[in-house]
This record gives sequence, C-alpha cells and structure tokens, in this order.
Amino acid sequence: MAIEVLLMDQVEGLGIEGDVVKVADGYARNFLFPKGIATEVTEGKKRQIEKKRAQRLVQLETEKAAAEELAKKIEGIECTIAVKVGENGKLFGSVGIPQILEKIKEQGLELDRAKVDLSTPLHELGVFDVAIKLHSEVTGTLKVWIVEEK
Repeated sequence: MAIEVLLMDQVEGLGIEGDVVKVADGYARNFLFPKGIATEVTEGKKRQIEKKRAQRLVQLETEKAAAEELAKKIEGIECTIAVKVGENGKLFGSVGIPQILEKIKEQGLELDRAKVDLSTPLHELGVFDVAIKLHSEVTGTLKVWIVEEK
C-alpha cells in the first residue's frame, strides 16, 4: 500500500524538500520517518518547509547553470590518448576512466571519477564519445581520440 509523505530533505530519485510523493508504506515507516527525511503531510508542515524549498530551488538552478557552463568547456576539450599497439592494431590493455581524467586534468579541468559515464574500458583505436554527467539534467560529451603511440 502506498502513502503520501512530505519530504523534509532531498532524496535522490524521489524529490527535494517540500515535495509530496507517494511511497510504499514500509519504506516511509521504516526508513524515511525514522531518519527525519520525510513526515506526514499536513498544512502546517507544508508552510514550515516552503522557505527551505525556495532556497533549494534557487540552489538547484545555480548548480544547473554552472553544470551547463562546464558542459560547454568539456565539449571544447580535445582529449587525445596515445597507447601502445600490437601488430594487428590491437591495444595492449585498455583506456579507462583514470587515463581520461588524467588527460582532462592536464587541460586544467578537474572532474570527479563518478561523473564519467563509461560502462566498459575502450579497447580499440578511434574516436569515442564519453558522457560526463554533471547534473541530474545536464550531461556533457567529451570526444576521446585513441591513437597509436609513436
């Protein structure tokens, strides 16, 4: 059975302060209520949380604008990684997140490892688009060139 709760704090994948959401009864009773993350929906609680919600919305807009600006910078970066290649054009090893972050850092931009959306390491020469998740609504695309080391 689902019940409506008023969020008192941001919950990833559920909402921000002041949102009224439907959740499973057990989830609310066993997790949200004891941690003080949510409460039962009442008019008094809604008024109490409204100021905090307005501040959070302003903060989220600021973060989104900063993420969009960073996404433009990322799309302007050229990330070329030279790797050792065998006779058949096969890579020795692979190119993963650490190598990509190192090249980005050389260009003066520091990113968190968790923001890079690379499900499997790159195992061949070529040009690849790597998604960089900067915000829940903003994703930048980094072009990664993997070339043969001379």
